[in-house]
Amino acid sequence: MTQAEQHLIQQAQSGNKAAFAALVEGQAQFVYNLALRTLSNPQEAEDIAQETFFRAWKGLPDFRAEANLRTWLYRITVNLCYNRLPRLKADFAALEPEEAILLPEKTRSVETRLITAELRQQIYTAVDDLPETYRLLITLRHMDGYSYEEIADITQMPLGTVKTGLFRARQRLRQTLTSSEETNDE
Repeated sequence: MTQAEQHLIQQAQSGNKAAFAALVEGQAQFVYNLALRTLSNPQEAEDIAQETFFRAWKGLPDFRAEANLRTWLYRITVNLCYNRLPRLKADFAALEPEEAILLPEKTRSVETRLITAELRQQIYTAVDDLPETYRLLITLRHMDGYSYEEIADITQMPLGTVKTGLFRARQRLRQTLTSSEETNDE
């Protein structure tokens, strides 16, 4: 957390609405994107984002500045999404915390540069088609760049469950992308 962000938090905690508005502006896109990826509905995502910041304003006096603001906001957002999608909680609970074979996390920069806009769109479409549980995990890990430990903290899932869920989500993505590639080759 930057010093400027800490200063804004302190001001907002003392009731400065302009300072809170500046914090919201800095985090709004992240909160909205998380809600959108989880719910797949722009209107619902906007509602969740607004509710997230409303709850953050109410809870700000109790916020401990040693925690990361973004992690706190993500936790609020995920909890609100749980309330909107009751089956999301059931899906998380259904994941077994078994040993996962971890795939390499980083792609080579040359490969990254070679991904075309068309392939990138196929990937986003495949991610959007994942069940909410896997979509959330993929979003947090690969789109927002959180570590496994941070994801476990945000979702309040055991670390092994996070790893297993990501492994299974990647498997599904690979299957989807491979089958769409085979369809395009025909």
